[in-house]
Amino acid sequence: MTMSRRDLLKAGSASVLLAPAMMASTGWADDPVVPYADAVLEDGEPPAPAVGAFTLVVLPDTQYYTRSFPQHFMAQTQWIAAQEQARNIVGVLQLGDLTDHNTPEHWQRAADAMALLHGKVPYVVVPGNHDYGERGRCTDRTTLINDYFPVAHFARQATLGGTYDKEPDRIENSFHLLSVKGRRLLVLALEFGPRADVVRWANEVLQRHPDWEAILVTHAYLYDDGTRYDWATKGEAQPWNPHSYPMAKATGGDVADGEALWRELVSRHENVILTFNGHVLGDGLARLTSQTPGGRDVHQMLINFQMRANGGDGWLRLLEFQPDRTTVHVQDYSPVLGQRNTAPQNRFTLALSPPKPAG
Repeated sequence: MTMSRRDLLKAGSASVLLAPAMMASTGWADDPVVPYADAVLEDGEPPAPAVGAFTLVVLPDTQYYTRSFPQHFMAQTQWIAAQEQARNIVGVLQLGDLTDHNTPEHWQRAADAMALLHGKVPYVVVPGNHDYGERGRCTDRTTLINDYFPVAHFARQATLGGTYDKEPDRIENSFHLLSVKGRRLLVLALEFGPRADVVRWANEVLQRHPDWEAILVTHAYLYDDGTRYDWATKGEAQPWNPHSYPMAKATGGDVADGEALWRELVSRHENVILTFNGHVLGDGLARLTSQTPGGRDVHQMLINFQMRANGGDGWLRLLEFQPDRTTVHVQDYSPVLGQRNTAPQNRFTLALSPPKPAG
């Protein structure tokens, strides 16, 4: 029997403290998602990776941590730093909405938490809609991100490949080069609703690195129904599309959503293997695999835990790249709870398509 969200609440799952955003006008404000309704929670850390494997950690929206639960953000990065050698963690990908209100207090909390990774694990940040405009209202592209995460800091990580050529002293758009165990990973980190010229620059970055396995990180790309954000076709039927924000209206619509990024960037290159985004509510999880014109699979993931209790309960996504160079084991773990989620949406295996040489 399929149960509605309201039925699940009545069944006794209403004890979960929902994040404030869940009660926003999303079309089901009186019928909130039960954050752990489909979870299979098990105590303890995930098993140790196989010999020769390495790990990327995905750290989704931290906005409620920087507003109300900074200790959970600190617990996440403290665990990552402590596990760097045991799990061969080679990078951390933060998915935007570092802050809730784009205020100095929130940014300082984000900077303090990420500072626990300094000198241990390289990391990537991108701005989300809450990181823009006064009080995080995304009225324009003004942000304090560069005051707390300056380009000079990332240059010291030695993995920074470059920043958007029209804004070299800003970190909103950057790429990072990770060389590990004979693998070469390029992480392309783009702003919320990337501008057309940023997409031009991103294409040039991928064109210059055709033999690198590329990963796109941006705040809004995949929606929670497993389709890409597509303003032209679906409009407001997919809430929180970058086109729906005041920033877009103020710039004449100079933003790209998921479908535009697929069409104008990702599908044009035969070396993109993965995309990651946060941002979307609902259950905050979705996956889509699409094929490029060359017949390669690109795995796309939405990952957002902010609807769970206490701003997200500290959940992380671990991607363990196996020595066979094609297999990735995916597992969600919370160092705050000391639990892993082994439900099908939270533990699965991917088969990667290697870059396809041009011509």
